[in-house]
Amino acid sequence: MNRSTGSSRRDSGPTDSQALAADAGSAIRANGLGVSTGDFTLLPPTDISLEIGHNLVIGGDNGSGKTTLLSALTGLLSPTQGTVTVCGLAPDDRKSEFRTAVTGLIGRAPISRELTVSEHLEAIAMSWSLPDPHAAALRQLEELEIGFLAERFAHELSSGQTQLMQLAMVLVRPAQLLVFDEPEQRLDSTRLDLLITVLEKRSQNGTSLVLASHSQQVIDLLGEEYLHLTRDATGLS
Repeated sequence: MNRSTGSSRRDSGPTDSQALAADAGSAIRANGLGVSTGDFTLLPPTDISLEIGHNLVIGGDNGSGKTTLLSALTGLLSPTQGTVTVCGLAPDDRKSEFRTAVTGLIGRAPISRELTVSEHLEAIAMSWSLPDPHAAALRQLEELEIGFLAERFAHELSSGQTQLMQLAMVLVRPAQLLVFDEPEQRLDSTRLDLLITVLEKRSQNGTSLVLASHSQQVIDLLGEEYLHLTRDATGLS
């Protein structure tokens, strides 16, 4: 596991087109990536170099910018400085090519009171043209050991069951990169062990993982690379 911090990058750096061409084979390349609003810094300049098929766990105190960084990497938030490519693309959640490559769970996933747990996953599987959406949904629920919840409605679930359902909604579809913000939330130790096993399997099959986490277990078992965010400039190489 590599652990490092660095300083902000002050050189002009490559152009956007040069960065995209150079980073086509990388999971993430970030050079001085930062986010500010007015005079307030949400994410200090941050460097990341992560190869396809490798994993990164992001740690740091609350308010250090973990969720902001994940939002920038998934195209939910535009950086105000620096450059970043993810799977060789400029992050943009509105572009289908980017959404095909990258997905994750940051905050809560949209849930309908009108659909069962299985129907939520089936809708996602259908949208990604999986050959048998119903079977795909059931397989994913069984992998997380919540197949018995298939016909329940989301509002009938406990907090831990809801978290597993939302994780299943991400995992049911293919992706090159999976991004999770504190996936251990509301999970007991047994369920966390199970989730780590599932994510390890995805990683072994070539999917890259990026997780923000306070769990030492997640850091130790999934953190091939570790990035500790502080309120100062941060870097990983």
